[in-house]
Amino acid sequence: MRFSDHILDDIRARLPISEVVGRKVTWDRRKSVPAKGDHWACCPFHGEKTPSFHADDRRGRYHCFGCKESGDIFTFVTKTDGLNFPEAVQMLADLAGVDLPKPTAQDAEREQKRATLYDVMELAAKFFENNLQNADGSAARGYLSDRGLSAKTQQDFRIGYAPNDRRALKSHLAANDVSPEQMAESGLIISGPDISVPYDRFRDRVMFPIRDMRGRVIAFGGRALSADAQAKYLNSPEGPLFHKSNVLYNFDTARSAAYEAGNLVVCEGYMDVIALVRAGYANAVAPLGTALTQEQLRLMWKAVPEPVLCFDGDIAGRKAAFRAVDTALALLQPGYSLKFALLPEGQDPDDLITEGGRAAIEKFLENATPLAAMLWERELETSDLTTPERRADFEQRLFEAVRQVGDERVRAHYSDHIQTKLKELWGSAGTTRPPRPRRQKPGRQAARWSPGRGSHARPWDMQFPPSQELKRLVTPTKSGMGGLYREQLLLLALVNHPYLVEEKLDLVADLEFSNQDLDSLRREILDVAALQAPLETALLRDHLAQRGYSNILGQLDAGLSHKSDWFVQADAAKADVETGWSQLVVLHMKALMLNKELMAAELALAEEATEENLAALNEVREQLRSQAGEEATIEGFGEASGRATVISG
Repeated sequence: MRFSDHILDDIRARLPISEVVGRKVTWDRRKSVPAKGDHWACCPFHGEKTPSFHADDRRGRYHCFGCKESGDIFTFVTKTDGLNFPEAVQMLADLAGVDLPKPTAQDAEREQKRATLYDVMELAAKFFENNLQNADGSAARGYLSDRGLSAKTQQDFRIGYAPNDRRALKSHLAANDVSPEQMAESGLIISGPDISVPYDRFRDRVMFPIRDMRGRVIAFGGRALSADAQAKYLNSPEGPLFHKSNVLYNFDTARSAAYEAGNLVVCEGYMDVIALVRAGYANAVAPLGTALTQEQLRLMWKAVPEPVLCFDGDIAGRKAAFRAVDTALALLQPGYSLKFALLPEGQDPDDLITEGGRAAIEKFLENATPLAAMLWERELETSDLTTPERRADFEQRLFEAVRQVGDERVRAHYSDHIQTKLKELWGSAGTTRPPRPRRQKPGRQAARWSPGRGSHARPWDMQFPPSQELKRLVTPTKSGMGGLYREQLLLLALVNHPYLVEEKLDLVADLEFSNQDLDSLRREILDVAALQAPLETALLRDHLAQRGYSNILGQLDAGLSHKSDWFVQADAAKADVETGWSQLVVLHMKALMLNKELMAAELALAEEATEENLAALNEVREQLRSQAGEEATIEGFGEASGRATVISG
């Protein structure tokens, strides 16, 4: 049996590959980052002790770096369950809740019609493209030129022109053996029992082809050139190929660009998308003239965890942003959310880029507002807080919105966030109620919090003897990177000697970094290793620079100062690199364990000031001081590189 592409794509969209593969493997918690759709396990296709099997929810693909097996959910099921392809489709359809139509002669005929309709849409797209270059298209070319669209941009997006003629496209399609029924099913002509002579739907309009994820034309959007047109923009109607709630304009090309950039920019219209792409944002998409739908949001999350919605800053734009908040709340999952970039009132991305280029919009995208903050802004700006009753109503509406969050963990964090914001708001309004006194057990000294601190204050914010060791763990280094110098060394060694990533993949994936920027760089290096083998330093640095890590790399290079750290430099011998790096990993893991013990000991002492807790804290402090001494020396280093053994820095 042959299954339609529509059915298979629907099943793929509903089933993350991690859910399907997770039936057969146990995910490695240390290497996997579920919030990013990134999962690692021991390969089910060959025996191994360290995880080299990778599943990526964003791409819907799996790959084993050991045995090289790869595929999608259908491939996996056929290989692991011993099913043929139709049986695999049936099993996964049941799992996804998709009803498979029973195969009939009519189904086969319908699928053949769909295949033919793709050909019809392609014929129409070429017709519109050719007309843009003819004499009839001069006004359309002038409009596009005034908007700053070059001939190449017009070709890249396959922009065309529909002549101001009720029969132009209809006659062209008929000459190519397209039946009136096919024209009507494609939405290219308007017909019906009350219309004696069917006629072209699109007339005197600049035409923007709309493509599916495979790049096939499935619909059109037409921008009227005449100011008297009833609708400025007109889309194809729903049909066998086109369901606008499931489609994003430009998603077929933006998806891979979004994965590379780590971001997806969602704007309001065709021209905004094109302007963003021209400015260097190839990861730009747009809904098709409708409010953001749940299906479109799921589609975005298959590309990136936190798309940025870029709306005009006028009333309509803010309303669209607020509607998107409601759409997203029920679907939120750990790590998956939205951000909002609201532009100045009266300006859209196309306007900003035309006036100021990429820099004009870049700052808005970089400072995008998180979903939780947008929810707060929405309720705050539409509320009157002048009376107790109205303030209570404000709180009620906030928590009603929080209750819409489907995931229990995310909902709990939203509730905590709203509680914190309310305390800050009522405190600033001078209406904070005094806290109830807490009863203390006899003989127990309560931790006293510094004025203005909340329940999430750090241990050294208590009115308790501060720990310099614990402060040092989160204090930025002299290089300004933040985090530990040890983490910088580990990363610089990977950059200058990328064979370490391939040979010690499990160690690199297991490393825990306290600095978010450095940990992001570590994950990016792993991603490059997954896509390119063997790795070379120059290519790795080029890739990292393109992904925005140039400043961090420069700081890593500039921060190398100790003689004992010479093993991370590019000219060190492989034996010395491996010796130094392996010893540094051991020290790093030991330090992480001691750091956690130190924090636990400080919290225990803050909670209950006993001699036992103080002794435990001092013991961990002593181990940390000893650990610092160990980091100053790396034994047996330098001989393979023709250098004397280096001791101390």
